[in-house]
Amino acid sequence: MKLLEIQNLEIQFPSRKSTLTAVDNVSLSVDRGDILGIVGESGAGKSTVGNALIGLLEPPGIMTNGKIYLEGQRIDDLPESEKQKIRGKKIGMIFQDPLTSLNPLQTIETQLVETIDLHLQIGEEKARQRATELLGQVGIPDPEIRVKQYPHQFSGGMRQRVVVALALCAEPTLIIADEPTTALDVSIQAQILDLMRVLCKQKNVGMIIITHDMGVIADITDRVAVMYHGNLVEHGHTAKILGDPDHPYTQSLISAVPRPDVKLVRFPQVTYIEDIETKKEDIDISSHWLGQGQNFKSADGPLIKLNNITMRFTTKPAILKKNRIYLDAVKNVSLDIKEGEVFGLVGESGSGKSTLARIICGLYSPLLGEVIFSDTNLTALKRQEELDPFRRQMQMIFQDPFSSLNPRMRVHDIVAEPIWFHKLASSKSEASDIIIDLLEHVGLGSQAATKYPHEFSGGQRQRISIARALATRPRFLICDEPTSALDVSIQAQILNLLKDLQAELGLTILFISHDLPVIRQMCDRVGVMKDGELCELNETELLFDNPQHDYTKHLLDLMPRLDGLSLEGLELSSDN
Repeated sequence: MKLLEIQNLEIQFPSRKSTLTAVDNVSLSVDRGDILGIVGESGAGKSTVGNALIGLLEPPGIMTNGKIYLEGQRIDDLPESEKQKIRGKKIGMIFQDPLTSLNPLQTIETQLVETIDLHLQIGEEKARQRATELLGQVGIPDPEIRVKQYPHQFSGGMRQRVVVALALCAEPTLIIADEPTTALDVSIQAQILDLMRVLCKQKNVGMIIITHDMGVIADITDRVAVMYHGNLVEHGHTAKILGDPDHPYTQSLISAVPRPDVKLVRFPQVTYIEDIETKKEDIDISSHWLGQGQNFKSADGPLIKLNNITMRFTTKPAILKKNRIYLDAVKNVSLDIKEGEVFGLVGESGSGKSTLARIICGLYSPLLGEVIFSDTNLTALKRQEELDPFRRQMQMIFQDPFSSLNPRMRVHDIVAEPIWFHKLASSKSEASDIIIDLLEHVGLGSQAATKYPHEFSGGQRQRISIARALATRPRFLICDEPTSALDVSIQAQILNLLKDLQAELGLTILFISHDLPVIRQMCDRVGVMKDGELCELNETELLFDNPQHDYTKHLLDLMPRLDGLSLEGLELSSDN
């Protein structure tokens, strides 16, 4: 008997004008100890399948056909009270967005203990012990201290680890992991995947991993299902699908995965089954709106210069200073970013990468050190009117697209905010033209302007963030995990867009990522951070081919690799 069996699943989202079929006649099964991967682009229906399994389809979504069996019992037609008993205890769910999966008003301990005690009924004291043990198992340091903290005190990667612990705490028989490693660096990703693998094999637990990360698929899954526009286009053993795919869409999807071993001029694009996108015409960027206003005075030296930056956070407040506990997030970091280059920053979650980016753009004030931007010491500027001209020249794309967008504002107004604030348009019609053009550039289309952020997938929300960042025609762009929520096809489009804009506008980019193959393709130089310190800095190819620091070697050893990919048809860069 199969642990899970899905028969002819069909899910529709009716509206006043039309009905969208999000999942069309999909049949899948999972055995005990089996790990099934579901891959596809944003909007393919992957997460919808996972939500249907635990009865959490968002209205107006309805299951119009099919049957779902768990351990031989049909569960899709159970009353809501019975479904609540299954969620968490029999089926654990790891959601895509860690920030919205956790209650911001409760400590991590409270949320874990509540779930453990509800399903296992082992008493509050044992539940607290198990909560602390789980945090340690998913790679969070000092779990005894961190379990008492709130979600906002964790980095994006650490929040994702907490969500994984939350899904594992009731010892379910089936785990549905929706992008479980989205915000994780390679070392923690390896820990989480090893933990999941051991759980499945030793405790005979079945698992469905919904992801756009082909490295995760290659590393952990036994079988793969490829979805496209709600249809199951290919399904089989992982080695066969990745090494010798039959369907043209699967072939092009795999070819779009960033290469870890060689640098390419451009990321290969996915070949679609049908023509679903209108090809954008090439534009002369110098005469285009995005190319105007780029007459900044060149810096005499590097565009960005960090001198001995140190940043400290208080993790345990107390009235007496001697009783306080501090975390040195950044320790005496100095580096230069040259004008017109793409500078990469890598390291584990919590290593200080995002903190350093927030210091550069003025969101954090460092304890010690200086930030020099185009020969101006930004840390010495205190008044708003002094900082505003430099903030217009710096824009940031944040790691979590949903929490960085106002859910009560339409996309048009979200993108318009920086345009109006910095007085970059003289009329509403001019601003609207700019907004529509920006949305077209990031692949969303003009129809996106009237919608709200919740109407988009995670990848589409990230593209809204990129359009907003480009709205001020910045000189310096900080990309903090800009593709962590994107499938490989959209990732290729966005990264190619960033490459084009960087080349045409002379943008300087700080590119923060845990995805090492993306770093190799995008960056001219790379800095490696560990525990708040800069442990290695070198040109990209030299760092990847001949790393000097032991930690850098460790990261490169953990880098996911896909076997069976061919160089044929790919355009190599001239220096390789």
